[in-house]
Amino acid sequence: MAIFVGVGSSEKKETAEAIKEALAQVSLSLENHIPSLLLLLASPTTYDQQLLLNLVKEKYPQTILLGCSTSGEITNLGPKDNSLCLMAIASDQIRFAAGKGLGIKTDARQAGRDLAKAIKVQNQDCLPKVALIFPDGLAGNGADIVRGIQDVFGETFLFAGGSAGDDFLFKKTYEYFERELLSEAVVGVGLDGNFSFGIGVRHGWIPIGTSRTVTKAKSNVLYELDHKPAIQIYQDQFGKDKKLVSTTEPLARLAITYPLGIVLKDQSECLIRDPITVDANGAITCAAEVPEGATVYIMIGGREEAIEAARQAAKMALNHLKGKAPKAAILFNCIARKKLLMNKKKEEIDAIRQIIGEEVPLIGFYTYGEQAPLAGQVMTCSFHNETDVLFLLSD
Repeated sequence: MAIFVGVGSSEKKETAEAIKEALAQVSLSLENHIPSLLLLLASPTTYDQQLLLNLVKEKYPQTILLGCSTSGEITNLGPKDNSLCLMAIASDQIRFAAGKGLGIKTDARQAGRDLAKAIKVQNQDCLPKVALIFPDGLAGNGADIVRGIQDVFGETFLFAGGSAGDDFLFKKTYEYFERELLSEAVVGVGLDGNFSFGIGVRHGWIPIGTSRTVTKAKSNVLYELDHKPAIQIYQDQFGKDKKLVSTTEPLARLAITYPLGIVLKDQSECLIRDPITVDANGAITCAAEVPEGATVYIMIGGREEAIEAARQAAKMALNHLKGKAPKAAILFNCIARKKLLMNKKKEEIDAIRQIIGEEVPLIGFYTYGEQAPLAGQVMTCSFHNETDVLFLLSD
């Protein structure tokens, strides 16, 4: 049997009607095959999250169901807000093994380990070929989740994923595992068997201003740059009266177009880190760690550069397929890119589709962080911010 993929979406606001519409669209593409995997991505402020899971499982009780809440949804029709989308994959040549890890806020690394162990057990105690993951985007150090997975699967194991969102509120996200509605969790699925995949990773952000050295940091809290309070890098760049550096607003809302970039050896792009909050002492909490001794810049994005980066990520993922045609595409796209591109959001999605093929079934969402290889190379995975991560699946 070949790989059959169906995608459905809905902008209806009533939960039952929306999921009914999406499921009907999925069924049309599956040619009566029962899916092995369902990926659900949905607005948390629009839909009853638990009801969504219950209704999907009523339709497909034997199918693995995973996904998360979002800050915007993506399909072949382009980007949407306050909607939901669903991808179903049916194939007898791919084995799917799902798992979860709980308690990210308490121990993010252990949550990553627990996810990987669960996937390995479900895959007959073997490593899968690749994995897709969906962690909570607000609960803890995202880099530790990645390390936990690598503790079990090894540093060269490849996976792709995106951190759950909550419609830009930065309060609470949800992760979906079968009928379970979770928070402070990471869910994922390992794929094994006879298939090919490609992962593309690019962001296109460029450094501005003067570089600084991280002189004091712990985990994802950045205390000092050049022995001065971390927030001073923004104060020096934008002025102390700029609302950007207010301690009364989430820094994530304000600095989202000016993230931090970590200089990496032998990499053409910096590794992006999103500032989330700043405390009264000027310490910045980031979405993942910024290690002591690292060189960092404030980064800035341009719309054309962002669209070109998406195009390059698509080319990278397609090249990994070595001439095979993609059967499905999953896009993990940072919320910051959505804010940067604004009315050009669809141009970014169209640029990707022009590379991979406009008929390839596509779903995705706007994330609070991405997980993927560094520059898409076969080396080691990392936690990214403000980055396009494209996963392609083929025979």
